[in-house]
Amino acid sequence: MRVYIAFAQSAFQTQLAYRNEVWVTLLARVVQVFAYVAIWLAIYARAPSIAGVTLQQMVTYALLSGLVAGAIRYETIIGGIGRALNTGEVAVWLLKPASFPLYVLMSELGRAAFRLVFHVVPTVAVVALVYGILPPVTVLHGLMFLPYLLLGFAIVALLSALFGLVAFWLLTSFSLEWMFQAILNLLSGMAIPFWFFPQPFGAIAAWLPFAWIAYYPPAVWLGRLTPGETVLMFAVGLGWAGGLAIAVALLWRKASTRIVVQGG
Repeated sequence: MRVYIAFAQSAFQTQLAYRNEVWVTLLARVVQVFAYVAIWLAIYARAPSIAGVTLQQMVTYALLSGLVAGAIRYETIIGGIGRALNTGEVAVWLLKPASFPLYVLMSELGRAAFRLVFHVVPTVAVVALVYGILPPVTVLHGLMFLPYLLLGFAIVALLSALFGLVAFWLLTSFSLEWMFQAILNLLSGMAIPFWFFPQPFGAIAAWLPFAWIAYYPPAVWLGRLTPGETVLMFAVGLGWAGGLAIAVALLWRKASTRIVVQGG
């Protein structure tokens, strides 16, 4: 495991070399989040609350729902696997005493840690200074927010790896990136919270693994779940993470037997 931690540290340190990009990316994220919040401000212009949700709750949700997706770039994981397949680099990994999917995941988690510290958190802080952000409803909800956030990181990374490994059968990852983006936008609650979804679609989406990426962390913070539900859904999320980890391991074992080197 020490080797994979080194991969993550190396990826984090590599990002430090591009200091000008940090400022440009940070500015772009601030503008993007301001635009996202502006949409909800327009929606709430003539109503103090919608479906029992106030404007301040919605602004808080908008700021917190992008923490995981803003830090981890699923396209880096999916595209990285696809490029390794196209160039033949993946064949070299079969000769190494290390897991290729775990290397990809740990490297992206290192980059995600950098983005979280230098891009995402500063963006949330800047926008929160302008529009404000609600504190957690209770101490329990506040304490559970971080575990939910970490669980979201694990689930989006594992889902991305699972999609990326499908490239071994398609021989390309481009369409997989678009498919994952579409599913993520719809089923993670990142664009629209599940409490605005028509039923039973919202109830079904709340049990799918994508929900732990963007919906549950802010929902827990805002107290949309009771203490009992908070613990229950965290356990369900852990189950999803474990199942996805097993699926990635099994799919990699299957994929490694059908490698076709397309380049060099």
